Amino acid sequence: MPHRLDKPKRDSPYKIIRGKRGNTITLFLKDCLSGMRENLAERSVDVVVTSPPYNIGIQYTKHKDNLPHEKYLAWMGEVGRDVKRILKDDGSFFLNVGSTPRDQWIAWGVAQVMKNEFALQNVIHWIKSIAIEKRDVGRYPNIVGDIAVGHFKPIVSKRFLNDCHEYIFHFTKTGNAQLDKLAVGVPYQDKTNIGRWKSARRDRRDRGNTWFIPYETIQSKNDRRHPATFPIKLPEMCIRLHGLKRNMLVLDPFVGIGSTAIASWNLGVSFVGFEISRTYLDEVATNLRR
Repeated sequence: MPHRLDKPKRDSPYKIIRGKRGNTITLFLKDCLSGMRENLAERSVDVVVTSPPYNIGIQYTKHKDNLPHEKYLAWMGEVGRDVKRILKDDGSFFLNVGSTPRDQWIAWGVAQVMKNEFALQNVIHWIKSIAIEKRDVGRYPNIVGDIAVGHFKPIVSKRFLNDCHEYIFHFTKTGNAQLDKLAVGVPYQDKTNIGRWKSARRDRRDRGNTWFIPYETIQSKNDRRHPATFPIKLPEMCIRLHGLKRNMLVLDPFVGIGSTAIASWNLGVSFVGFEISRTYLDEVATNLRR
């Protein structure tokens, strides 16, 4: 059964890449507002996973990332209204937003704007780096010493801590979307929990709302293909958490270099995305065809 992509009023997809499992990756070279309005039907999308510009002055190839604060929030409000229109009633909208040490309110400002359209069903903390001292963990046999894992950009400041996490806001229309929590679950540390109660039927438990997902490091700025991206594992986990289904459609309104597109490709589900940079879309297509 084909997905309900409305007949384009102005243009056709920039690229369509067909997967081996009957899924398609459809990429549009256009901004997300006109893209969602002109190319996506009402209630046609199962899952949205995206990371919009944070409005902190990042140098993208096309987008101007330094709008006046109120104008930025108004723009994000438009994005939220359009996402609500195209999202299925039981759909999930995963919005990754970060902040800066000088302005910790950015992410929560965006979340507050989305309150007008959605219920905030979960707040997930994307942990990029963490340090755990052995003395704090007790008798865990697999932890034999202090641990420091992940990557972060050091902040040279006497006021601010190193920024080692970002938010993933999970919005739904009602707050009652049913999730497949064990699809992103973790094994029990204490195996005696298995079978102790009815819900623990196998060695898998709810991961919770703290997700440790490190990102790849680069050796120089010349290796940075995109100034702000998230690991492919992050959208993969979001899609799995919502629940994999046949004929599902995933959307990223801000494709960038395609983390959500590649995650959808890997999971065998169809994807549609919008991006204003031809350079980024060409890279997505190249990576998918490798």
